Amino acid sequence: MPLTDTRLRALKPKAKPYKVADERGLYIEVTPAGGKHWRFRYRIGKAQKKVSLGSYPVVSLKDAREAAMEARQTIASGGDPAVEKRKQKIRDEFLSASTFEAVAREYIEQIMVQNGRAEATIVKANYFLDKLAPAIGNRPIHEIEPFEVLAPLKRLEATGKHETAKKCRSFAGRVFRYGVATTRCKSDPTSLLKGALITPKPTHYAAILDPEKLGGLLRAIDDFEGYTLTKFALKIAPHVFVRPGELRHADWAEFDLDEGVWRIPAGKMKARRAHAVPLSKQVISLFEELGTMMGKSGYVFPSARSGLRPMSENALNAAFRRMGFSKEEVTAHGLRATASTLLNESGKWSSDAIERALAHGDSNAIRGVYHRGKHWSERVKMSQWWSDYLDSLKLGGDLVFLKAS
Repeated sequence: MPLTDTRLRALKPKAKPYKVADERGLYIEVTPAGGKHWRFRYRIGKAQKKVSLGSYPVVSLKDAREAAMEARQTIASGGDPAVEKRKQKIRDEFLSASTFEAVAREYIEQIMVQNGRAEATIVKANYFLDKLAPAIGNRPIHEIEPFEVLAPLKRLEATGKHETAKKCRSFAGRVFRYGVATTRCKSDPTSLLKGALITPKPTHYAAILDPEKLGGLLRAIDDFEGYTLTKFALKIAPHVFVRPGELRHADWAEFDLDEGVWRIPAGKMKARRAHAVPLSKQVISLFEELGTMMGKSGYVFPSARSGLRPMSENALNAAFRRMGFSKEEVTAHGLRATASTLLNESGKWSSDAIERALAHGDSNAIRGVYHRGKHWSERVKMSQWWSDYLDSLKLGGDLVFLKAS
């Protein structure tokens, strides 16, 4: 006879466990301690099996019958309810252990570090995680809702860090999408936050664009009395117009001073494409002098504290401040804008050659390869012309720009 709630409540414990059937394989088992546990008995082939469906009254009679019906449907479709339950338990344990911070750190290690992302990029990723972790770090990634991510971003906005908030949202989105790809969550909640943050005002790195002032900067660099390696980096940076991080991470193995070329591997480049830098006679001379002093192995510009690490990210900008230049006047990254502006104004070089020298990405990969080959000869000449021009400015002179016809 099928069970009723009245009969279930009336069931009393006995010295040994006993069972009371409901219908179609569903029954309740009463333990000596008074527990009442739902079980579903079924057969697959010749094997008799059972699966637990929970305890009464937490799982009601109605719920137990519905669970038994789902188990029958699983059997009818060729599955095994007990196996499916074990899978679900493992899945639940896996998901509960997959906090946002755990998945984020796995993403940084497996996707960023293992794929050779630049050290500065890894440092920034960990910085963004540190900003998000207090709010959502310990939350299971599959349970996080958009408002939970928005809260720490809004706190960053409240302190005026609009760009940081934007980049934190972008980083969180990459972590969630990695979580989707590895079955830890089903969607990226940050996709719903577009438009919820203040759009940062674009900022530009301070750069000297006046030739006369540039000459003054070059003379100040020559007079710099700080750390020797910093001075060499300061003297080389205006000539090669690479990004500060690319200069700091330069390795002697990347240089062929006889050929006059510096080949930067893709892993160190912002656009993740290998880049070649032609070196002028002046730059080759500086590298030769530096190599004679320090040896030609490992980092070209190692940290003052450890040769296993590159020069500090802020070393060049700090040197500019010591020389009396404010952050509104010049920055290490701004030297690229200096070169770009004055080279374009000279009218002597094609814009494609200048863009290629700055390692600005080409949206068309095939076109990018074509341009790299086509403009190399022009870039070699431009590199030498630029170094000669800088020497002229440093001496207090100026070159007459002849506009290209």
